[in-house]
Amino acid sequence: MRVLSYDKPGYAEWRKSAHRVAAPDAAVQKAVADILAQVRTGGDEAVKKLTAQFDKTVIRSLVLSGKPAAPSKPVAAALKEARDNIAAFAKARLPKAWSMRNSHGARVGEAYRPFQRVGVYVPGGTAPLVSTALMTVTIAKVAGCKEVVAVTPPPVNPVLHWALQLAGADEIYQIGGAQAIGALAFGTESVRPVEKIVGPGNAFVTEAKRQVVGFVSIDQLPGPSEILVLADASANPAWIAADLLAQGEHGKGSQAVLVTPSAPLIQAVLAELEKQRTTLSRTEMIDKTLESGCVLVRVKNMAEAVAIANDYAAEHLSLQVKDARKWVPKLTTSGAIFVGGISPVVAGDFVAGPSHTLPTGGAARSFSGLTTADFFRRTSVVEYTPAALKKALPAITRFSEVEKLDAHGRSAQIRFSQS
Repeated sequence: MRVLSYDKPGYAEWRKSAHRVAAPDAAVQKAVADILAQVRTGGDEAVKKLTAQFDKTVIRSLVLSGKPAAPSKPVAAALKEARDNIAAFAKARLPKAWSMRNSHGARVGEAYRPFQRVGVYVPGGTAPLVSTALMTVTIAKVAGCKEVVAVTPPPVNPVLHWALQLAGADEIYQIGGAQAIGALAFGTESVRPVEKIVGPGNAFVTEAKRQVVGFVSIDQLPGPSEILVLADASANPAWIAADLLAQGEHGKGSQAVLVTPSAPLIQAVLAELEKQRTTLSRTEMIDKTLESGCVLVRVKNMAEAVAIANDYAAEHLSLQVKDARKWVPKLTTSGAIFVGGISPVVAGDFVAGPSHTLPTGGAARSFSGLTTADFFRRTSVVEYTPAALKKALPAITRFSEVEKLDAHGRSAQIRFSQS
């Protein structure tokens, strides 16, 4: 891992790089374009072939059928507890139709209609993300989407399968990677195309979502997980180290950053990282993250720390400072903010309620986390009466004259020139 200080070489270069752009890698772009082309022309057989190639799993059918055995009672209870918190949060954010009268007296407003068929990507592999199943599918069902289609790489963990059914998935397919995104966007013999795709994934999944925009809508571009911890001298170094190591478990591409004005805190966190890492099961993966994606940065003061946080636009921002609430309004670009040292990111990952599907790689400057609103189309509604249109007619006429679009003006005028 790297340790930097504002008064030492290397800091200025890193500070400049902290303003990140979620730009695609050229090699990944090319590979994904090829995968999507194969799926679009080859359908089920192409998806099966790509699954054997990338997931090293032979599947006879894309459909994941059957009913898995229920997990242990404690696990089932935990999943239901999380599901209920997620559903309650989602219900509180349901968009509502509204209307008002404009200056002409016409009624204008907005209507919201849920997407009828949505696709949800749920990562699998070495870490079956049952929490992601709940934090995507549950929200879609609360929004009122009639058909929620889940895709996840094979072999599918039984608990993940159970969690997808608990959340309300209507169809489940045992496919992952860019080929799964292609199947959802273009359709195959087994998979009918969807209207929108949501959910996190690796660089190939994220790039595939980018490339199918137009065929479908997408939520955001969430990639490898990341945390930025803002801390002062009051913070607990053991807690910070544990939070950084937790992000390291996500593996390749994950980022774990500490920004603090306290040099002693950095030294204490270093000692805790070394102490705690040896007790964890995914040490090899964590060590790779610590080597390539972990940075501990000493800054002049908290004002500089906040400026870095707003440039970095982290997926998860952990605010482990004294009087943490007062700093929240100053943080403008984070996917999610965890206020105070006692609020670990893992609570948001698993059970708090807001979805953990969040923008990464600097995309939080442009995107927000997954919410109920992502599963709705917003439609403007305009209703004029004869009196209201007559009041608007002079302005409509002037606009048509300025823009040299006389047919536009006539389309309003004709409503008063004919009996």
